[in-house]
Amino acid sequence: MEANASVPLTLTVNGVTHRLEVDARVTLLDALREHLRLTGTKKGCDHGQCGACTVLVNGRRINSCLSLAAMHGADAITTIEGLGTAEALHPLQAAFVAADGLQCGYCTSGQICSAVGMLEEWRAGWPSHVGEHAAAEPIDAAEIRERMSGNLCRCAAYPRIVEAIQSYAADEGASA
Repeated sequence: MEANASVPLTLTVNGVTHRLEVDARVTLLDALREHLRLTGTKKGCDHGQCGACTVLVNGRRINSCLSLAAMHGADAITTIEGLGTAEALHPLQAAFVAADGLQCGYCTSGQICSAVGMLEEWRAGWPSHVGEHAAAEPIDAAEIRERMSGNLCRCAAYPRIVEAIQSYAADEGASA
């Protein structure tokens, strides 16, 4: 294969199938932003350290900057655009607005996608470093902070981000 060889690629993003021709080295982040024009997913550090590029792949959160697009031909990818719209916000998006869980908004899409995946991990009983997982208990602030530690916010809106996630989790029965 040539160094800059293009490969055919089919991605299913937010329930829509897209057929692309991309460089084999293109990251999922760049495929979403540059090829599909889904710019809600942000390029922050481009090294997997900030979480701004977090999307859901088959329901699990990943840093899209660290994953090649060609690896995801058989996957269901969900970006912030697939969670809700301006007219019909996802309940977690609405919780972020209600709690004023954003300032500049740059990290917000990654925070929200990560929180959706994190709460699924919590519901499934995945352990964390905070302590014993107790499915009967509501998720607390310490647990949220630990599980969301891969998502950074330069504006330091962390208290309100945690509040938004706790509010959403309580409304949705995250410990059920």
